Amino acid sequence: MKKQLHPHFTIGMQLMLSFMLVLVLPSCEDQIETTYTYQTQVPVFIEVNAFREADIVIEPGIPLDQPGKIYIYGDYLFISEPGKGIHLLNNADPSNPQNLNFINIPGTGDMAINESILYADNYIDLLAFDISNPENIQLVKREKDVFPNIYSNEETGTIMTYKDTVITSTESNMRWNSWGRPTFRTDMMTLESAAYSKSDGGQSYGQGGSMARFTLLGGHLYTVDNYNMRIFNVENPMDPKYLSDISLGWGIETIFPFKGNLFIGSMSGMHIYDASNPAAPREMAVYSHITSCDPVVVNDDYAFVTLRSAALCRNGANELHVLDIKDLNSPTLLKAYPMDNPHGLGLSGDYLYLAEGEQGLKSFNVSNVMEISNNQIEHLKNHVFLDIIPGPKSLIVIGPDGVCQFDYSDPEKLKELSCINVSNG
Repeated sequence: MKKQLHPHFTIGMQLMLSFMLVLVLPSCEDQIETTYTYQTQVPVFIEVNAFREADIVIEPGIPLDQPGKIYIYGDYLFISEPGKGIHLLNNADPSNPQNLNFINIPGTGDMAINESILYADNYIDLLAFDISNPENIQLVKREKDVFPNIYSNEETGTIMTYKDTVITSTESNMRWNSWGRPTFRTDMMTLESAAYSKSDGGQSYGQGGSMARFTLLGGHLYTVDNYNMRIFNVENPMDPKYLSDISLGWGIETIFPFKGNLFIGSMSGMHIYDASNPAAPREMAVYSHITSCDPVVVNDDYAFVTLRSAALCRNGANELHVLDIKDLNSPTLLKAYPMDNPHGLGLSGDYLYLAEGEQGLKSFNVSNVMEISNNQIEHLKNHVFLDIIPGPKSLIVIGPDGVCQFDYSDPEKLKELSCINVSNG
């Protein structure tokens, strides 16, 4: 019997905390203890051979639980569940998307599609799936050990990941570390950090959101982690080959392709790389800003960058920056606009769509980039939104509560077509 692996882990270090504080009466030694209940991610170890030998299970469509990234390819919509897998939906009719199946990929976070080949990370490996027949998805290649894990142990053949856990603890020595995580004076190690394009070059690519960490350009797949950009040759889509990596510094978050160039968002700024030689991108410029979380989208003349304060960007601003990129070697800030809590964004012609987190979705006419604040069109406040894809049939927006689609054929008036809500069970 083949082994199957269904770990329900999430990737990353982001911590969501909730507290119940109960004060206990002093003991005879006048010691005051406090009971804490909180949700955190605890380290767990996975055997590399176990997840490599396990079946990649394709099952009928399941309800959405924890939406992560969105991606479109043809009439299909892909929604990732961080650490768990990828939902595949038939989106030929955006007003009625059909849930087809779920690809179980433990340890996954990002995806990209090239000529009906889906690329996704599986912990430290890159997987390639043939999705040309959604009813018969096949794993066609595993490129091993291409996403180093700083907590891997070659001697034991294990890697460390994280599992959502609710902990109740009575402690007199509890303290909070600099990232807002609870730590205790124990013998256990505490860990503070872990380590769109469309058709191009004769190949047919899908389209990701502005929060994407995978993208395709010129027959190559580019992926970014916190520190590096990795380059894969995918001229033969079914046979991705790792080539090299480029150190980018720290706090790297997103990657966006445009006309032979790569725009990389980080906590400290925006990197621009010339990918005219796709196997060896060349740095052209870096635009620096204060520490903020930072996705980016561009057109021929301007880059639109959102900066926001967040758990890992505590000194950040909540702003939309417009940069003049007519000279890619010297991007220049034209204007900064205050926003509420900007996350992902998308461009369609003269219109910019901005996910404002708990403040919903905003749209702007950006034909005059010096007057964007005076040209806000709509502000939809009934959802929490984090990222956007302006697709050929609909504007697709994702948030923690689900994925919604809007008819934006009239940019002046968005019309909600459908929402796929997370399950309550």
